[in-house]
Amino acid sequence: MTTNMTTGNIPSHLIRFSIPLVLGNLFQLTYNAVDSIIVGRFAGENALAAVGTANPVMSIIILGVTGICIGASVLMSEYFGAGKYELLKKEVSTTLMFGFYFSLAVVALGLLLSDVILRLLQVPEEILSQSSLYLKVIFLGMPFTYFYNAVASALRSVGDSKTPVRFLAAAAVINGLLDFVFVAGFGMGVLGAALATDIAEASSAFLCIFYIYRKVPLLQLTPKEMHMDRDLLRLTLENGSVTALQQCCQPIGKLLIQGMINPLGVSTIAAFNAVNRIDDFAFTPEQSISSGMMTFVAQNRGAGKKDRVRQGFRKGLMVEAGYWVIICAVILLFKKPIMQLFVSEGDVGMVDIGVEYLSLMAFFYLMPAFTNGVQGFFRGMGNMSITLVSTLIQISVRVLMVAVLVPVMGITGVAWACLTGWACMLLAEVPYYFWFKKHNDFLSGRTEEKND
Repeated sequence: MTTNMTTGNIPSHLIRFSIPLVLGNLFQLTYNAVDSIIVGRFAGENALAAVGTANPVMSIIILGVTGICIGASVLMSEYFGAGKYELLKKEVSTTLMFGFYFSLAVVALGLLLSDVILRLLQVPEEILSQSSLYLKVIFLGMPFTYFYNAVASALRSVGDSKTPVRFLAAAAVINGLLDFVFVAGFGMGVLGAALATDIAEASSAFLCIFYIYRKVPLLQLTPKEMHMDRDLLRLTLENGSVTALQQCCQPIGKLLIQGMINPLGVSTIAAFNAVNRIDDFAFTPEQSISSGMMTFVAQNRGAGKKDRVRQGFRKGLMVEAGYWVIICAVILLFKKPIMQLFVSEGDVGMVDIGVEYLSLMAFFYLMPAFTNGVQGFFRGMGNMSITLVSTLIQISVRVLMVAVLVPVMGITGVAWACLTGWACMLLAEVPYYFWFKKHNDFLSGRTEEKND
């Protein structure tokens, strides 16, 4: 079901649109978290560390794909808000056709370069073969990952954020069941975890496509309509490539940080993998709210409604802050039981390290709530450059501070490095927002606003 956000209550639109996105992304994270929990409990510490060292590599690729789809989604939302439905369908077709060739190239390069990448990351020899196997099998599922993200972006651009989450929920259940069968039942270790993830991703992609051809005529494409439009591809890549690069900055930074953690030993790698999973669950809803703000701003920009754009930005930040209050309380109350999920009995040291880290991060999560909100606004306005620049500032400062603090403070130093990076990011974004607001024709009132 499509939803036009150019009329109606703004907070209601943002919350109703964002909640399914939050749930959907949590289900997405469940893939990796379930892999880590089951692998750690049934295949051992080495296998858990192997999955942990491979995941940052995959995060770069997956977030790159997500960035391209975000760029496409901004255009789709704008065309939908403006009532340009033929252009909307052409953009969907262009995104899918480009993705077909792009994902095949990623698979080929991934299979060839997996071992080289892992050696550059100084992955310990005792887990190198398992890390390589896991990474290569995950690469094989990349076409399914792209197609799910592209089709889900099309659905969200027309205001349907609920349907993709239903299929992600089904995929998460499939992934969990197959993890138990392959890893716990058949003893397949990291290979079983990777296969379970691929099958789950394929399921979510096919379910989305099937749904569109049953329920959403606006997005249905005939064989004759399946082609790449050069002009739209150029616009998509202009938006998407900058966003993809921005999306990749975070995992590249994590990759560099992982490289600093790896020499500290398998136990530390396993602990870092666990707290990263928890961080992902905390950050992702903030990013989902940001995506809701992006779609809202893009639709209303397409409809020429600048007052709703301004109000959507302010109220979106309020929703972000409200979420932080909830996640802070949850982490502070349940940090120890959460950490215990990732370890077998007796690994008290690893739990204690994680608890100390989470005690800080529970408060620090407020900062990315605001940075994500600001970035959602700029993406919706079609300004991708500032999101890239501010992210580069944030991750550069974080990596530098990790290099300084981790040798002295251990994993806790990563938390303080994160705080410093987010603070510098806001110092770049906030002044730019006021400059952008003053000089942008749409926001400054130098363009005529359309009536409801």
